[in-house]
Amino acid sequence: MRQFQIRLQSVQDVQEFVNLATTMGFPVTVSDGIHRVDGECFMEMFCLDLTHPLTVSARCTDEEFQRLYEQARRFLAS
Repeated sequence: MRQFQIRLQSVQDVQEFVNLATTMGFPVTVSDGIHRVDGECFMEMFCLDLTHPLTVSARCTDEEFQRLYEQARRFLAS
């Protein structure tokens, strides 16, 4: 399992991240430390506490993970 942290600060950010996760072709999950949801489900994403960094997890190859990470770069938590 590979992971990185992101911040989603608006409804548009959530929508863009969900659209990105949907194109990956492998499961992407997002967690706020309490809840874990499907990164491809717009409604589930709003069950998370978006005021804190979120952890993105993926079960995929190194190459697939690198593609996800690069495409999600604008959301990375600093």
